[in-house]
Amino acid sequence: MRAIAITEFGGVEKLQLLAIPMPEPGKCEILIRIKAAGVNPVDWKIRAGMLQDRLPHEFPLIPGWDAAGIVSKKGPQTDLFTQGDEVYAYCRKPVIKEGTYAEYVVVPQSSAALKPKNMSFEEAATVPLSALTAYQCLLDAAKLERNETVLIHAAAGGVGSFAVQLAKQQGARVLGTARIQNHEYLRSIGCDVPIDYNAGDFRRFVQKACPTGVDVVFDCIGGGVLATSVEVLRANGRVVSIIAPDEVETLKRKGVNAHYVFVSPNHEELTALTHMIEARQLRSHVSARFHLTEAAQAQELSKSGHTRGKIVLVV
Repeated sequence: MRAIAITEFGGVEKLQLLAIPMPEPGKCEILIRIKAAGVNPVDWKIRAGMLQDRLPHEFPLIPGWDAAGIVSKKGPQTDLFTQGDEVYAYCRKPVIKEGTYAEYVVVPQSSAALKPKNMSFEEAATVPLSALTAYQCLLDAAKLERNETVLIHAAAGGVGSFAVQLAKQQGARVLGTARIQNHEYLRSIGCDVPIDYNAGDFRRFVQKACPTGVDVVFDCIGGGVLATSVEVLRANGRVVSIIAPDEVETLKRKGVNAHYVFVSPNHEELTALTHMIEARQLRSHVSARFHLTEAAQAQELSKSGHTRGKIVLVV
């Protein structure tokens, strides 16, 4: 099969179109013929070697953790899907090697769910990593409840966009930071108070909108933003980060109710997201489409940090 892969860490020039042996599904696995793959910041961070000390890996390494496609083959003990099913999956594995910038990928059946019927493959490819991340952060870790207030940093991004919508589904009030160019988009997906992070200290705007503080901060940025966000927390408030595990541990030692979440594949939660999407409670936004052979351009756009929603590769 054709795949975009790297044989060593480095810049986008390390991405190569290679011929890779076709994977075979194990007894509880499915082989997906990929129609579209999501592009996430973790992809270029892996390519650049930024996560090599945290994530076991092998070369040649195919990036990509999001896929939407068709079940081409299944293992003998696979009971959730049949050949020909349209599915999507969060495809991270314990060893980073066989990703989704490819024509096919094998995943455990527990990593996949039926694709929403009202989504194209390209739209569906934007969902698994980002929506599962938002779900596991807000609902599992922070346990966001009705009538609470949540501050979402980078609210217009892939994860942030789903977080805004899931928070509204929970009945929460949502504040979200983003460039002012994305404020209309944020309002369209349910954000109550968009905050322009270029207009000054975000804490001033949060305190004006919510004088008693917010119940939950969802951090998709890290760095100084996470530390200063604690200052706008209400008593007994919670912080969840997907960026800064070390900073979260520091906050815990200071008595802050803080959580670091590294999203996990989850069939049940991905199926729940399918139901929400089919009920039109969640929607995705494809910010740009690239062909598989244009993976370098896609990663460069992702690295810019100014995309709205998600980038996809059409396979």
